[in-house]
Amino acid sequence: MRSDPAEYEFAAPGTLDDAVTLLAAEPTEWLPIAGGTDVMVQFAAGTLRARRVLDIGNLPELRRFEASSDELQIGAGCTYTQLREHAIVAREFPLLARAASWTGGIANQNRGTLGGNIVNASPAADSLPALLAYEAELILASVRGERRVAYRSFHTGYKQMNLAPDELVRAVCLPRRFSAHVSYARKVGARNAQAISKVCMAALARVEKGTIRDVRIALGSVAPVPIRLTETERGLEGKRLDEAAIARARKIAAAETRPIDDIRSTARYRAAVSSNLVGEFLERLASGAVDVA
Repeated sequence: MRSDPAEYEFAAPGTLDDAVTLLAAEPTEWLPIAGGTDVMVQFAAGTLRARRVLDIGNLPELRRFEASSDELQIGAGCTYTQLREHAIVAREFPLLARAASWTGGIANQNRGTLGGNIVNASPAADSLPALLAYEAELILASVRGERRVAYRSFHTGYKQMNLAPDELVRAVCLPRRFSAHVSYARKVGARNAQAISKVCMAALARVEKGTIRDVRIALGSVAPVPIRLTETERGLEGKRLDEAAIARARKIAAAETRPIDDIRSTARYRAAVSSNLVGEFLERLASGAVDVA
C-alpha cells in the first residue's frame, strides 16, 4: 500500500544551523533526507516509518567541494554525478569516482548523495570501500559544534553508526597523499548496471622496486559493515609479490570476510569472489598492469 502524503510532516530549513537546531529540539523525531533515493522507495511502498521528514538536500553548506594542500573536503550533499565530474576526485581519488559511476542509473546519480550513502549504512554500498581505502574522515555537525571521526570507526554494526540523533554528516575529508599509489576497483553483481553488489572492492598499493610498501584493501557486501582486510594487508607489506605470497594473501582474505546467504548471493560465493578479487589485484600489481578496472 502506498503512503499517504497527508500523514507526513515536511520541513526544509534554509541553512545548516537551522537544520541542526531543529534536530536538537526534537532529535528522534526527524528523518533527514537529501537525494531521497532510498527513502522514497520506502515511501512508495508504504513502509517508511518516520512521519517527520527533514529535507537537507539543498543546504549550501553540504553541497560544496573545498580543496586545501592537505585534503579534499566533499560536502555530504554532493551527488554521485558531481563526484564523477569533479577534476580532483577523478585525478586523485579514482576509486571514489569509479564507485560513483556504479551507483544506480543516471537519475539516481543526479539525486543520490555521498552523505546519504554513508548514513543509509548498507554494507553493500558502492562508495564506502573507497572511503576505507583512502582513510576518509567525517565531519559531524550539531548545535554543540563539529567533531571529526575516522570513517573506519563510523559504522559500528549493521545499520549502526557513531552518529548522535542530533548530528548530521557535513563533509567527507580525503587526505591528498595517494598520488604514488596504483588503484584497483571491481564490482560483482547480477548485471553491469543498476545492480546491488554481491561483492565490491577498492584497493590501493604503493610498490617500490618490486616490494609492497603500502597496501589497502577494502570490501563491501561481505560483512555487516564495509571492511578493510587488515590481516591480508599486514601479510603483504614489505613482501615481494611471487606466487606463494599471492596464494597466502588469497587464503587470508577469504578468512577475513564474514559474508551471509541472502537473496542476492551465498556466503560461500562471496568468500570465493573476495579471494579471487584479491588474487586478481595482486597479480595485476605484480605485472605492473594495475589501474582502475
